[in-house]
Amino acid sequence: MSNVTIYHTTPKTVVKDYQALLQPFLKKFPKNKSVIIKLNLSWTKPYPACSSPPWQLEGVIRSLLESGYSPKQIVPVENRTVVTDIDRGAQNHGWLQVCQRLGVKFQPLTQQKYISYRPKSKMAVLNQIFPDGILLPEVIFDKPLISLCTLKTHVFTQVTGSVKNYFGMLNTRRHWAHRFIHEAIIDLLKIQQEIHPQILGVMDGTVYGHGPGPRAMTWSEANLLLASQDEIALDSASARILGLNPNKIPFLKLGQKEKLGVIKPQQTKLVKLKKIPVFRGLVGETFASQGQKIIYHHSPLWLEKILLQTVIAPWSYLASKLYYDFFWYQLVGKKRVKKYFQTPWGKLFSTYQA
Repeated sequence: MSNVTIYHTTPKTVVKDYQALLQPFLKKFPKNKSVIIKLNLSWTKPYPACSSPPWQLEGVIRSLLESGYSPKQIVPVENRTVVTDIDRGAQNHGWLQVCQRLGVKFQPLTQQKYISYRPKSKMAVLNQIFPDGILLPEVIFDKPLISLCTLKTHVFTQVTGSVKNYFGMLNTRRHWAHRFIHEAIIDLLKIQQEIHPQILGVMDGTVYGHGPGPRAMTWSEANLLLASQDEIALDSASARILGLNPNKIPFLKLGQKEKLGVIKPQQTKLVKLKKIPVFRGLVGETFASQGQKIIYHHSPLWLEKILLQTVIAPWSYLASKLYYDFFWYQLVGKKRVKKYFQTPWGKLFSTYQA
């Protein structure tokens, strides 16, 4: 059954709220298997709503421990991108501190063995993009999955939640699939449902990001936590909260058409809330995202392959890093981060960095 649970939370109660949110779902998880926790690192720098906050990881780990899992059965993972540093990112976001405190080992996917997977389901684009096989980390197979995401908009997919978070499981060539991103992440949703016996999407909406996400966003407080075993339903709920129409978002429509989930859940359970809030969620663009869209959507595929899939491809990584990490962050982002760290949520974040 496609249910979505939405909690109202506070900085003082957020870890306990996560535990209460997750317990009904974890009752269905097998206790004889390890559990994969897929984190989300959209930027090496800490930026509100951009990447999985530390209390989200702590709440999930404590919930698993409370449910009878041993620390060795809990496997938090995340990958790098061509513009992020997983080691520094895990440190900056307090993930390593949380894992160390709770006796759990963080396992960067950069250190894992990748194997070629041949999906049983019909793929729309991934088999054509990766004809030699879809490379996935061996450690994730045949284990329940908990996908940690945040409430935010995205320049390519309008919203980016639990479904797109699995995109990070692919090796670092995954940017080859950006031209067909909606079809690619639905292909990956089919793969998720083939290789994981249980799937749980967990979304942190303590603050939400709106604008040209996943990095150059404006942030606002929302004080929400969301969870569902139906990732399409979860991401559709996030779209509605962000003021967007999920029926107009291609990957959500495609996921429902392929019967991988539903846009409208059978039930939305509200805890400490009288109604589902709706916020301003305009997507927007940056100079960098406009350049990317010209390459992906307004130029021939052969030109994209030359620019982004040959030895000259590092020019694009450098351009992205220069734009976001230096130009945009120094001119805009730094002030927004400073303001965030003056709020109760920002002060809570600081306690994990110590």
